[in-house]
Amino acid sequence: MRHEVTLPDLGEDANDGAAVSHWLVEPGAEVAEGDELIELTTDKAAFSVPSPAAGRLAERLVNEGDQVKSGDVLCVLES
Repeated sequence: MRHEVTLPDLGEDANDGAAVSHWLVEPGAEVAEGDELIELTTDKAAFSVPSPAAGRLAERLVNEGDQVKSGDVLCVLES
């Protein structure tokens, strides 16, 4: 089963979205639910996005340095 991991709502403070700082997991790696996948930064904060489910990171859809907005698909997990 494929699961798209999307950027959650960042709230009013991040209307311009966030920058992809660093991937914490390589494609093909197994992750548990709650494992941190990717680090992002906004003008006001740095944060990571946790895995919503256990599985294997099948595909990254954004690269380090990319700008992303709430609802954008970051990667795909397979379980």
